Amino acid sequence: MLEQLIIFTRGGLILWTCKELGNALRGSPIDTLIRSCLLEERSGSASYNYDAPGASYTLKWTFHNDLGLVFVAVYQRILHLLYVDDLLSMVKKEFSEIYDPKRTAYNDFDDIFQQLKKEAEARAEEMRKSKQVGKPMNNNLARKLGNVQNGNMDGGNKKKSGGEPGNDCDSDNSKGRPLENGNISNNHIGKGEATMKVKNNGKENGVSNTGAFDVNKLQKLRSKGGKKTENVSNKGSKVEPKKITKKNRVWDDSPKEAKLDFTDPGSENVEQQHISVVAADQGESMMDKEEVVSSDSESESESEEEETSKDNKVDGKKKGGWFSSMFQSIAGKANLENSDLEPALKALKDRLMTKNVAEEIAEKLCESVASSLEGKRLASFTRISSTVQAAMEDALTRILTPRRSIDILRDVHAAKEQGKPYVVVFVGVNGVGKSTNLAKVAYWLQQHNVNVMMAACDTFRSGAVEQLRTHARRLQIPIFEKGYEKDPAIVAKEAIQEASRNGSDVVLVDTAGRMQDNEPLMRALSKLIYVNSPDLILFVGEALVGNDAVDQLSKFNQKLGDLSPSPDPRLIDGILLTKFDTIDDKVGAALSMVYISGAPVMFVGCGQSYTDLKKLNVKSIVKTLLK
Repeated sequence: MLEQLIIFTRGGLILWTCKELGNALRGSPIDTLIRSCLLEERSGSASYNYDAPGASYTLKWTFHNDLGLVFVAVYQRILHLLYVDDLLSMVKKEFSEIYDPKRTAYNDFDDIFQQLKKEAEARAEEMRKSKQVGKPMNNNLARKLGNVQNGNMDGGNKKKSGGEPGNDCDSDNSKGRPLENGNISNNHIGKGEATMKVKNNGKENGVSNTGAFDVNKLQKLRSKGGKKTENVSNKGSKVEPKKITKKNRVWDDSPKEAKLDFTDPGSENVEQQHISVVAADQGESMMDKEEVVSSDSESESESEEEETSKDNKVDGKKKGGWFSSMFQSIAGKANLENSDLEPALKALKDRLMTKNVAEEIAEKLCESVASSLEGKRLASFTRISSTVQAAMEDALTRILTPRRSIDILRDVHAAKEQGKPYVVVFVGVNGVGKSTNLAKVAYWLQQHNVNVMMAACDTFRSGAVEQLRTHARRLQIPIFEKGYEKDPAIVAKEAIQEASRNGSDVVLVDTAGRMQDNEPLMRALSKLIYVNSPDLILFVGEALVGNDAVDQLSKFNQKLGDLSPSPDPRLIDGILLTKFDTIDDKVGAALSMVYISGAPVMFVGCGQSYTDLKKLNVKSIVKTLLK
């Protein structure tokens, strides 16, 4: 049964809802569809599944792009209604005929909808019956064929067995009848006779006995196996001489050092003399500097116009010549169709993939842009390629722009007023630069007079604690550590307690690098997040990755949700993109990560020093992607 059907504008004005359905939806499926699907350029999907306590809904939708209308149908996922797509298309057609931008109420559409619903249900019922009628015919045909095959096999066996006096038949006449060797055929058969009869029956009936058991072959195999085992036992009885291992040469009699630790606390006073000099030379962090985008858009737009004009000339030659294409650009095309958009979308998809955007995401983006433009009227003196490019630019800007505030300094001061430290957890795969960029974030917070403490919760990788200790000494920041082979969740909890006692404003938690498929380490990370409830979970990812970004982030979020004991698990809140200075114009990883997780890029690492941390410039990224 259909739960709800609603019609609203792209601006959010509800024009009509089905009053007769009147079912109270559990949760807010339509709001979630708008936030998670329509606004994030995922409208190219066929449907959207929404899970609420006690109910599971499937939502389907369609657009009228020329009028700016959205039609959404909601039904229980378990029902699998076949008429929803047909009903939406009919409702779209009928409602667009009576739509008036000045009207806000459409009570007269109730009767029309009921008629459309009955027609769609009747059509679906007819399709279902036709499928059911077709199924028994196929079953009967299969049964007939099976009977024919069985009849042929049985008939052949009976005829041959009746004609041959040496075969053992199951008929009553054959019981007690003497055979050629003088034995009587009964239920008791000797071993030799059993093997002979199996062979004879197989040859005479013409049936292959590939599954028949042959005693002679078994005896041969046993004899071969016995020889092999004897050889192995004879070989094993020989005593091998012990290998003499060469001892390491000792050059002098001096005792060996107990440990090799270059970060010994004894050298702390020597290093502190250089700490102030290093910190002073670092300068201002790039997070506080405004990035200026070079204004060379005019030359680029001119070159793009030349390319699109060439493409349009080629398309014009294929589709009716130059005059028809010029007439469409001057007078405007009635309604854009999918076939009109395909060439421009294919070129955009290839361009995005050359910029290191994952293929799956580039394809979904193009589908979303196509659904937003299909049926829309093309304005005069505009090309299809320029219209598609403008729509893609708006879509990319909307995806990369954060939907919520990412002002960490404001959140830190809010937590300070509540008397608790602000906790940030850095997670990610191996070797992406979590510890280094944690130190960059600490340096940036220091410049804003924020008391920072580091927590060394990477108790798995050798040298991780020493690496973080070195950063803490250079920046003159306290560090909480418990060594290796400890529970990271307990270490983080004790670090937060220590920060509350000594008055630290922020706790930066460093975790071990782990692959997204490593379930034990992912379970430990889920436990750390569940026990400590951090304020911010940052995923540290490389800007070098392409298609792997989708797998990393989707599986990280999936594992954090599946392995958490909480009914409302915490997922990734933000992204820190590292090694951004090594990719030139291959900036597609930022788009892939944001699209797959919905989390914004909060920091971008672009160098080796502590100041090389900046914000993501959305305009610059979009411009580079479409260049």
